[in-house]
Amino acid sequence: MPADSPETPPTAAAPSAAELARRYAAVRRHSLALAEPLSAEDQCVQSMPDASPTKWHLAHTTWFFETLVLQAGDAAYQAHDPRFAFLFNSYYESLGPRHPRPQRGLLTRPSQAEVLRYRAAVDEAVLAFLPRAQPAQLQALELGLHHEQQHQELILTDLKHLLSQNPLQPAYLPAPAASASPAAAPARWLRFEGGIAEVGHDPREGFSFDNETPRHQVLLRPFELAQRPVSCGEFLAFVRAGGYRDPQWWLSEGWAAVQAGGWQAPWGWSGCEGDAPQLFTLFGTRPLQWQEPVCHLSLYEAAAYAAWADARLPTEFEWETAMRRSGAVLRRADETLHPHPRAAVPDDSAVPQGLHEVWEWTRSSYDPYPGFVPLGGPAAEYNGKFMVGQVVLRGASCATPPGHARLSYRNFFPPAARWQFSGLRLARDVR
Repeated sequence: MPADSPETPPTAAAPSAAELARRYAAVRRHSLALAEPLSAEDQCVQSMPDASPTKWHLAHTTWFFETLVLQAGDAAYQAHDPRFAFLFNSYYESLGPRHPRPQRGLLTRPSQAEVLRYRAAVDEAVLAFLPRAQPAQLQALELGLHHEQQHQELILTDLKHLLSQNPLQPAYLPAPAASASPAAAPARWLRFEGGIAEVGHDPREGFSFDNETPRHQVLLRPFELAQRPVSCGEFLAFVRAGGYRDPQWWLSEGWAAVQAGGWQAPWGWSGCEGDAPQLFTLFGTRPLQWQEPVCHLSLYEAAAYAAWADARLPTEFEWETAMRRSGAVLRRADETLHPHPRAAVPDDSAVPQGLHEVWEWTRSSYDPYPGFVPLGGPAAEYNGKFMVGQVVLRGASCATPPGHARLSYRNFFPPAARWQFSGLRLARDVR
């Protein structure tokens, strides 16, 4: 196939204040809708240091708009409650001290009702300010919308971890009506030629985070990529073959994590040695479905399975190039919330399937692209300072809000992280 064009494309027009106002209202409503099925007690508890309570997410995203849009652009604005800056700042050193992340579950005050009043007050102020906002504030607001969408996904993943710790194994949502799963089929391999490829955000595609830029060239060898993600049934075969007891498949740090954590299967799985394996979902505990994409894997587990399967994980550049050259569309099929991966439906085309069900681990370190320049002001801390010790995941997941995914998106987590909807798609060198 021919190399991608190296020409620099034009930049997409910035959204208007009116369009941002419409999007602002929709995004903010969606966060409240995610919290609607939860009790006040559900929204206050923190199950581990890496997760945050739902109430904190609702307040933190509000603090972001209040601080980076209203206080930065409107000299007449007065903070709703000056104490909230300490409680709901996440990691912005330039914006002052903050409450320790592992102790967010101790914030029983302010109450849930007070956090909702905070959201309503800031919403009213933002919408009133938008018609006179300067371009810098409009850019900050657009960043804030995508920031809140990231937290919408975290609300679901953090909540799932929380509910899994409850002996009652409660469900977040009623289980949907059962539907016939696609018949299991071996994964097909799609071939992609090597050469020079353009990767990174295309400015014509609208918004991106700074870590997706600048667009640049990479050199690839010919490779193959599986048409769909690895399924639960395929990963169960690895488990039952003793994969978690055999160090030959594991990276050294991964094997140490298996031993230290007593890992025997993906997070949330149980009964794998019997006839009826189970997994915990946001619909409650249910039988393992062989055809669904496996999720809640660490990088270590994904890499071990790939080695066992005589394959490997793709690099993030192979992943993006394959998706662009094949015409893959990273979009949810509908906007109905279904926070559990659904089986891909492979076909005879050369287009990868299942891109929006699980985040897919790559073998790429989360590093800056050549020529990377972080955003200015406090937003400079958004991505760049985390570019060490993390690994890139590509795609999207069943918990990603509609309209938030794109092919250049670079998600990133430490290699031992398991509580996200993270799975894998196999790659291999052309033989």
